Amino acid sequence: MTRHTSKVWSAAAAVALTFSGGFAMAAGHSDPYAPYAGTTLVVNFPAHPHYNAVMNVLPEFTEQTGIEVEVDQLQYLKMRERQTLELTKDEGDYDLIAYVVFSKADYVFADQLENLAKYFMNPKLADPNYDQADLIDGYVENIGVAGGQKGYLPGKLGSAFGIPFGSETSVLAYRKDIFEKHGIAAPETYNQLLDAACKIPEVEPGMGGMASRAASGHQASHAFLLHLAPLGGRVFDDSWNPIINNEAGVAAANALKTIVDCGPEGSTTFGPAEAAAAFKQGQAAMFMDSIAFAAGFEDPSQSKVAGKVGYALHPEGVRRGSQTGGFGIAIPKNAQNKEAAFLLMQWLTSKEGDLAVAMEGGNPSRFSTYQNAELNEKFPYSATFGEALKHADPDWRPIIPTWGKINADIGTTLSQVLTEDLDIQEALDGVAERARAVMDEAGYYTWQ
Repeated sequence: MTRHTSKVWSAAAAVALTFSGGFAMAAGHSDPYAPYAGTTLVVNFPAHPHYNAVMNVLPEFTEQTGIEVEVDQLQYLKMRERQTLELTKDEGDYDLIAYVVFSKADYVFADQLENLAKYFMNPKLADPNYDQADLIDGYVENIGVAGGQKGYLPGKLGSAFGIPFGSETSVLAYRKDIFEKHGIAAPETYNQLLDAACKIPEVEPGMGGMASRAASGHQASHAFLLHLAPLGGRVFDDSWNPIINNEAGVAAANALKTIVDCGPEGSTTFGPAEAAAAFKQGQAAMFMDSIAFAAGFEDPSQSKVAGKVGYALHPEGVRRGSQTGGFGIAIPKNAQNKEAAFLLMQWLTSKEGDLAVAMEGGNPSRFSTYQNAELNEKFPYSATFGEALKHADPDWRPIIPTWGKINADIGTTLSQVLTEDLDIQEALDGVAERARAVMDEAGYYTWQ
């Protein structure tokens, strides 16, 4: 594990976080962190650009609060495997975890996360200046809340089990210089996107049109779902009947196949990091995925395309519908230092914390952060990302306990479409049939 107790941090983080002086000083009362000084929190974070940025501001938390933090940082799918084991213990090793959005259903359904209500109700812990209304709605709905509509969305009886942190939406990054050279407009619709994806290899030999995830399993499923919602599709209807194999589903699979066929060499093995690397190295003219990679695109030390990238909204199909996803942070039910963990959670997701992490290249979870002039000066693409969030779809994929099995099936089947030319309609019909069986066994049709 990496232990963060150093008093050295970036100038941007220090300015942002010491500006407020913490909620205790603002309130003019005793230090609310004092009872927890000397506590060591163990947290589980992913190896991800947002959490790499978090590492730069964690020392300031220790400086302000006296609470030390040890970080167990893992690749995010391995992080899920580790958490699955940890959360079943009587007493867990982790005080705070970051979780991938699709883990929300499993953890809440298994009663493994703390309901946050009692912490926000506790005046000794809850910062009155936290401003929950400033948190981005689509992220909160997608990542933090469960128990409402469909079980995984907000509703009158929904409750928060996590807070978005490292949240993401999808935007289109494209090579301004290449597009200008060949008179290609930044795609605003799916037809324009697909036309550009296959025109680029013709006019720029050796360059793929768009770098995309496509590796078998979760990555191919994610890539397919990226196109399904804006093209008018859903995996299920409101009665949990699979509709993934309808006209919209076929259109989404065709779109993905076109993008991969016209993409850079090796696309069928790409996860998000590989797709981003291909774009950074100039091997593709477009990249449409998480905003998390933008800071890397603009870093000359690692990117050959820094200063040459334009950013646009996720193109419109039948409708606009960018993804919502990424990570949230939560307190495990079996954590040993829950109140101190809440203080860290609150500190990181406060206005000051969110801005400090964003200034280090992380993903904002607050409206005010996207509106910050200093952030927009440092990262000019932030304004585009803020606009994209107006179209973010919190229901672009179902976050239900059966999703892991169905998601894996979608991903392996779509991989066969991409690598073995399996007939798309036949492939999706098979997914729909198997999904219905999974849902039936789980009891989703009990009340029909």
